[in-house]
Amino acid sequence: MAKREDIRNVAIIAHVDHGKTTLVNQLLEQSDTLDERTKIDERAMDSNDIEKERGITILAKNTAVNYKGHHINIMDTPGHADFGGEVERIMTMVDGVVLVVDAYEGTMPQTRFVLKKAFEANLTPIVVVNKIDKSSARPAEVVDEVLDLFIELGADDEMLDFPVVYASALSGTSSLSDDPADQSETMDPIFDTILNEIPAPVDNSEEGLQFQVSLLDYNDYVGRIGIGRVFRGTIRVGDQVTLMKLDGTEKNFRVTKLFGFLGLDRVEINEAKAGELIAVSGMEDIFVGETVVDSTIKEALEPLRIDEPTLQITFLTNDSPFAGQEGKHVTSRKLEERLRYELHTDVSLRVDNTDSPDAWVVSGRGELHLSILIENMRREGYELQVSRPEVIIREIDGVKSEPFELVQIDTPEEYQGSIIDALNQRRGTMVDMVSTGLGTTRLTYHVPARGMIGFTTYFMSLTHGYGILNHTFDHYAPYINETIGGRRNGALVSTDTGKATTYGIMQVEDRGTIFVNPGTAVYGGMIVGESTREKDIVVNIIRSKNLTNVRSSNKDQTATIKTPKLMTLEESLEFMGDDEYCEVTPENIRLRKSILNESERAKAAKKKNLGK
Repeated sequence: MAKREDIRNVAIIAHVDHGKTTLVNQLLEQSDTLDERTKIDERAMDSNDIEKERGITILAKNTAVNYKGHHINIMDTPGHADFGGEVERIMTMVDGVVLVVDAYEGTMPQTRFVLKKAFEANLTPIVVVNKIDKSSARPAEVVDEVLDLFIELGADDEMLDFPVVYASALSGTSSLSDDPADQSETMDPIFDTILNEIPAPVDNSEEGLQFQVSLLDYNDYVGRIGIGRVFRGTIRVGDQVTLMKLDGTEKNFRVTKLFGFLGLDRVEINEAKAGELIAVSGMEDIFVGETVVDSTIKEALEPLRIDEPTLQITFLTNDSPFAGQEGKHVTSRKLEERLRYELHTDVSLRVDNTDSPDAWVVSGRGELHLSILIENMRREGYELQVSRPEVIIREIDGVKSEPFELVQIDTPEEYQGSIIDALNQRRGTMVDMVSTGLGTTRLTYHVPARGMIGFTTYFMSLTHGYGILNHTFDHYAPYINETIGGRRNGALVSTDTGKATTYGIMQVEDRGTIFVNPGTAVYGGMIVGESTREKDIVVNIIRSKNLTNVRSSNKDQTATIKTPKLMTLEESLEFMGDDEYCEVTPENIRLRKSILNESERAKAAKKKNLGK
């Protein structure tokens, strides 16, 4: 069958922070696709504010470069499994993948995740061993690790014969040799390997149209835009086409605009043929996975298969004493509209109603996935409350089952005993333990996902910040019928509403770790710290000292307190217990008891204990 030899469609996949986005930037710069006056941002492909701040890719992006008369479409994909829905959709648009692996860290849990998705889509792999110029680089061992992973994931003989390019994306150099001294000053070895190894798309442009939507975007000028691949046929501006909906219905519309990709820009085009990645506008009611066909041959493509969510959080309208003071969008109607809107572009998300009109169960792929949604809503001016994350229990073949994660830890050897104890307490099963040299140990475990909720902060304290923790969903297994994980200590709970004072904090800081600064507004039932004891302690941190003379006044002004621990959103989600909420506003992240009144909390706790 004829091929579109002028086109290559490839995705860049990697573990978080292995240099994938930097590599794409270098490919853009060195392809002569951009105008000489165009300055590439350090993270040009990361357009979302949170992406730039955290240095992670959340949303799949597409760009394209011209090289030696070929048009190479490049998809930059998220490296974190929580955004695996983005990765899975991209796999349907491309014919091959460039797997980027750190020359020192080697294969990691997220590497396994994205590579598994590539194999499931039967995509041709190229391996780029990045950061070859690191003094700690071990390229030969890393290639062996990649080979072992390929075998473990069931790669066929052809896939096992994968080409390897060694590179330093930061320096813009690459080579087919693992000797850093042999690095060429260009990315040409990567470009040439893509052209030589990645299959060209089939040219069936004369057949009936099939275009599948893999990504969605919105533009105030043209409305909703469907981004995807032309699998068959030709599409032109002005064509009358049919949208094959996921529910089996059909809708006709006229193509108003078509866009191709070049560099960092979308460029208007008049037509697109089989094998091309494009964006289509003209149909407001278009969703991910749907197929655009011509009116003569109405054959829908298989809907995109996305892994089911494994974690859920209840979103609620804010009913704290400070509700409505800091946000623009505070009503249940606004909150539900925003959550439903997210479903238009995030196929990994689920939003379900509850018995209450002010609460919704939102399910996603992990803590990071859902915390990014919460953070985006906060920045958009929403006020809300969220519950503690819970894993999603499923019944598989009649057996109650829960999600397990693959956990990989690199730690200095002196901390490995504490970490092993901590994971054993969370019912983890050791898969592997190897010394990586330089006084560090790599531990690999299977751990119930319940046990990983709240583990990150505890892990960092165990290793004094020197450990590296990576974990990703691995499989479902029979439910372990016992309490796993959760916070060990109680909370310091404010008794009154007012502003925290230095004196008030001084009186209680020996009872635990304080979460607020002097002058912070607090309310009764708000969590202001973590107790050193197992049970909650109610405290009054708004009290002031009765001043009797000038000397005592000056003494109070010069009093010092320990630096409080100001909780981030992620830390708050990890910290929460089952009877607590996290209040989220554009200005503050607050922890609180779900029942604010102290006596009512005591009654509820007593009732719960009697019911056990």
